[in-house]
Amino acid sequence: MRRRKVIVITGGAGFLGSHLCERFIQDDYKVVCIDNLITGSMDNIKGLLKNKHFDFIKHDVSKEIKVPGAVHYILHFASLASPVDYLKYPIPTLKVGSLGAHNTLGLAKAKKARYLIASTSEVYGDPQEHPQKEDYWGHVNPVGPRGCYDESKRFQEAITMAYHRYHNIDTRIVRIFNTYGPRMRVNDGRVVPNFIHQALDNRPLTVYGKGKQTRSFCYVDDQIEGIVQLLHSKYTGPVNIGNPDEFTILDFAKLVIKTIGETKSKVIYEDLPVDDPLQRQPDIALAWKKLKWKPKVSIEEGLGYTIEWFKQKYV
Repeated sequence: MRRRKVIVITGGAGFLGSHLCERFIQDDYKVVCIDNLITGSMDNIKGLLKNKHFDFIKHDVSKEIKVPGAVHYILHFASLASPVDYLKYPIPTLKVGSLGAHNTLGLAKAKKARYLIASTSEVYGDPQEHPQKEDYWGHVNPVGPRGCYDESKRFQEAITMAYHRYHNIDTRIVRIFNTYGPRMRVNDGRVVPNFIHQALDNRPLTVYGKGKQTRSFCYVDDQIEGIVQLLHSKYTGPVNIGNPDEFTILDFAKLVIKTIGETKSKVIYEDLPVDDPLQRQPDIALAWKKLKWKPKVSIEEGLGYTIEWFKQKYV
């Protein structure tokens, strides 16, 4: 009988982490989910708790990590990824990015496991290159209020490559662009749950500045597939995984209102947050070249799935 490979997923009770846990259970892995539940939720993994091939460990990965037995893969997805969260908890954000990466890389070294780090498009900051390619070094304000998140991710990439070069750890780096879908928190603070919840409540949709800043939205199923393909590839450098279809925030707000249909919501405008990037669009040529990956779910289709989930969950 084939022995299941063991995969450790930090932040496994979060939005992306829980989808990854489900995917690897479906792919016949033994999954060890580690989460301190600051922003993760047991609701996200409740369907897995009775599965004998799924283990949950409540733990802060900024502290020493112990996992008994063999481990074949480690995915470090623990992070406070929402502006609401990392502005409220800047020091834990820096710790999970630095100490958490150090501890999980140490575990990968001890277990001789392949290691994948969840980085972000935020390493590009407010980019002066558009669209953003992996060889662009970014335009980040390290001392601004968003610096705790941006720099934690930039450090993660640096220490991951240091372990790869010095300790010969088998590493992967995924740069995740704006992802949306079921299990996003209603108070997440990011644009998709904000707009959907406001529209379902018939409240005004809050657009910052004039709404001319752009984002590119990738549906969670596409994102998970890209991460899985990267994990099983031989490529060790950073790879953008995101949807290159670019929308202004104002156009996206109008699309949410149109998709929901029966809402009285209008758009209101507020001042732009400090250091809010004006453009965000991934160049995914490398993902196609190395992984043969590109997104398949259209924004209309993915938004429809997400709105239905929010209706069932919160309405």
